[in-house]
Amino acid sequence: MSTAKSANSAPKVLVVDDDSDIVELLEYNLTKEGYSVLTASNGKKAIDIAKVFVPDLILLDIMMPQLDGIETGRILRQNPDIKNTYILFLTARSEEYSEVAAFEVGADDYITKPIKPRALMSRINALFRREAQKAESGDTIEILDLSINRKNYTVTQGAEKSTVLPKKEFELLFFLAQTPNKVFSRDELLQKIWGADIYVLERTVDVHIRKLREKLGDSYIKTLKGVGYMFSNERE
Repeated sequence: MSTAKSANSAPKVLVVDDDSDIVELLEYNLTKEGYSVLTASNGKKAIDIAKVFVPDLILLDIMMPQLDGIETGRILRQNPDIKNTYILFLTARSEEYSEVAAFEVGADDYITKPIKPRALMSRINALFRREAQKAESGDTIEILDLSINRKNYTVTQGAEKSTVLPKKEFELLFFLAQTPNKVFSRDELLQKIWGADIYVLERTVDVHIRKLREKLGDSYIKTLKGVGYMFSNERE
């Protein structure tokens, strides 16, 4: 494991890959960009390090010994301290099922090897820029019986206990609830939530909508077949 390379105020990145050459390449470029970096060679070490380091971003290889990246990501997302952490999966595999599996466990992006350092740094910097822009907007939406709080990524439903949502599920709900009864296509939602510089399948939106419905019920987000999704502020 390496030591942090920059001040505490710098965004913290955990690099997880069993290929030491890739780890060295990523660590060098991230440090040069001003990030604070720790590394792990497998999923089990990554989970232990993340508990203490609490990174802002995790670069996570999928094909690793002992514990693969998908299962590692699933375990990491169960840690409440990691709920706001970006997870970018790295893989030499480009099959659709691998990409869908990554987003099922809460990935924010999916990057196919070989890694191009300049392009990767650009995408990472864009993630943090969007995060800063979101922080400048309003923190809470009150709609129907929902209170959607951006400060702690919680949704309170009526008098029931608050639910903490993973980052992308929360951002999708918050975005739709900002403009109720307006329909957005899958492509529009990908652009707004994941960004134009991140390449993910349209099916990713469907996965996140399904998860939101499982947690909040089917009455809030409506599907217009062949068009897209909208947040409905009308009770059925």
